[in-house]
Amino acid sequence: MHEPHRFRPDGRTDGPGRPRPPSRRSLLRSAAAGVLASAGIVTGAPGAAAATSRVTGSKVRDLSGPALTGRFAAPWTDLGIPVRCPDGSMLFVCGDTFDGGGVGGPDWRSPVGLRSSNAAPGSLVVDGAVGGSRAVGLVPEGHTGGTTAIPSDVFTVGPTMYMHLMRGVIHETHHTDFWRSADNGETWQYLCQWPGGLHGGQFQQKTYAVADDGYLYVLSTAFDRDVTSGLLLHRVRQDAPGDPAAYEPWGYAGGAWAWGNPPTTVTSPRRWGEICFRAMGGGYALTWLNMSPLDIRAQIFATPTSNLFTTAEQTMIVPTVPGRETGNAVASPYGGFIVPGSGVDDLHIVVSQWYDAQNYRVMQYRVNGLDGPVH
Repeated sequence: MHEPHRFRPDGRTDGPGRPRPPSRRSLLRSAAAGVLASAGIVTGAPGAAAATSRVTGSKVRDLSGPALTGRFAAPWTDLGIPVRCPDGSMLFVCGDTFDGGGVGGPDWRSPVGLRSSNAAPGSLVVDGAVGGSRAVGLVPEGHTGGTTAIPSDVFTVGPTMYMHLMRGVIHETHHTDFWRSADNGETWQYLCQWPGGLHGGQFQQKTYAVADDGYLYVLSTAFDRDVTSGLLLHRVRQDAPGDPAAYEPWGYAGGAWAWGNPPTTVTSPRRWGEICFRAMGGGYALTWLNMSPLDIRAQIFATPTSNLFTTAEQTMIVPTVPGRETGNAVASPYGGFIVPGSGVDDLHIVVSQWYDAQNYRVMQYRVNGLDGPVH
């Protein structure tokens, strides 16, 4: 039985002069108007968020870029959420994608799927795309008025893949929707949607852990880096993720935590970037982009309902400036999605980067030295 979670307000703020990550909202509005936009260098100061002493990291490779994914008309893309497909390949589901000279260029699509036929974490190379020589949008999205479809998670249950999308002008989520694929991500069928304001907006950005007890465990936040949000937990049977009524909240009420209580935050509210929740190595891992200070963190814990208020936050990626990137220091990092097949003792994550119109890419990092779950 878990002790009641108690709020421990983060209390940390951006230091003097620390700039914020680039505003994709304004950039994509310009793109919708056909304007090639560029963002200034935006990052934290070198060493502003020191890594946990035992944690080390290094870049494995770029996964996208003109020389790597330009042949699929996707030289400029981000996110790249990795999912192992039923056929054994690895699909990277990417966000806003452009052809041409840089971010905001022609042929705006989101989401798209880039594929590595070899799914081993140490051998990932994009050698295909959904759509062939032109990576196609996986779902209908005309970007009318600057709207887009940002993936927050993709996962596989048996022969079926699922994808969750956040729809609307970026950081102004109108609704989220859920899709299914029975052909390794080549085509997608709509299942359901949720209103953007559900649970105070804290059910917009969702990530799913596929457990061995027949459930999916779902963590969610608001999708707006400028908004303080709780982290909510739900569960849903693995045969019913497309039924909104089947999602059961975890919450604290009447002096106890229980399934079926109104959802309450399971950790300290904060400004969240991307989140990724996975069952791994007999326990669970949560990774996320932390906004204050800017870094990418992990928590490793034993059960979906472990007390995250007291679970150590381990820093995996720290910010720096272009030209000073080494080890686990990355200029303008975000994302941090766990690569299937990796583990706590040798964790591979997908990290995005964006600091100007020609530096917008998906990268693979390897992280060592994380502490495992406390059982």
